[in-house]
Amino acid sequence: MMSDIRERLGRTRRVTTPWSDDGTRGIRGTRLDELLEHWANGYDWSAHERRIEALPWVTVRAGGTDLRVIHQRSADPGAPVVVLLHGWPDSVLRFERVLPLLTDAHVVVPALPGFPFAAPLTAPGMSADRIAGIVADALDELGHSRYTVSGGDVGGTVAELLAARHPDRVAALHLTNIAPQHAFTADPATLAPDAAAYLGRAAQWFRAEGGYIAEQSTRPNTLAVALGDSPAGLAAWIVEKLESWSDESAFTPDELLTWVTAYWVTGTIGTSFATYTEPVSLPGRIDTPTVLSVFPHDTKPEPRSYAEVFLNVRDYVEHRAGGHFAAWEQPEAYVRDVRRAIRLGGG
Repeated sequence: MMSDIRERLGRTRRVTTPWSDDGTRGIRGTRLDELLEHWANGYDWSAHERRIEALPWVTVRAGGTDLRVIHQRSADPGAPVVVLLHGWPDSVLRFERVLPLLTDAHVVVPALPGFPFAAPLTAPGMSADRIAGIVADALDELGHSRYTVSGGDVGGTVAELLAARHPDRVAALHLTNIAPQHAFTADPATLAPDAAAYLGRAAQWFRAEGGYIAEQSTRPNTLAVALGDSPAGLAAWIVEKLESWSDESAFTPDELLTWVTAYWVTGTIGTSFATYTEPVSLPGRIDTPTVLSVFPHDTKPEPRSYAEVFLNVRDYVEHRAGGHFAAWEQPEAYVRDVRRAIRLGGG
């Protein structure tokens, strides 16, 4: 696989624009050149692949499909169960640094359908709602009837849907953001002043930064060809998000390239757009006890007053460092908040 990447990288046509070194216009050309050079001549995927394959993977038949999950069991049969749900543009690798810190819990990390390391996705209809149903069925197959669910980004939306559809199973939620779809139903006239102001900030973020959402949700076929056939294009698309949505120096070059290579070797960049393309319907409010972790370098952190409109926020934790990939950037802080949620749920 690396020979194919190196061969393609060797034929990369460098593309420049008048803004090539303006980081506000996307990944800087010099930064991309550095990463592509390392990918072609210094990066060793095989070492990372062996580490990933050594994780405790199992495959569960659920919801009419195969779901691959990391199932890390505690030595204590009665330990609490924690479900960790990743987002885009990442994978189960988001939680690699969390797993060693949660050995006293049974931990389930699904490779969400359409994403790296998941079973191949070949048919439409894989919405966040359907994924929530598949995850619920898989947990039942694994013998887990009650659990705390933690996630962000797409995984946070799936977590909310799980809690809404299965309040008897989800003891508590731990989220790093609330589902962005709530903004479509929020009435600014009924919100607290800081919550209404947040809607304005979020709208500005979408205007300035949300172009990728428009393309992935409306023209996935076109974009999938551009990114699925060009490792340079794939790296530019993903690395821009990994770096701009996280704390400075959150990733080494090898770590960035491992997350990108995961998409390349599994051929999943196009199918990872499914949750952007397929519609989702959220309930007006979810009563499951919730811990909301707010990390300052995340894309659009919500104030408590806004989150409380839609969620039963029992604990609102503001952190001094970390961003969109907080489980990777600040694993100890992330796990402390997961434990808050476990306690909320009676675990």
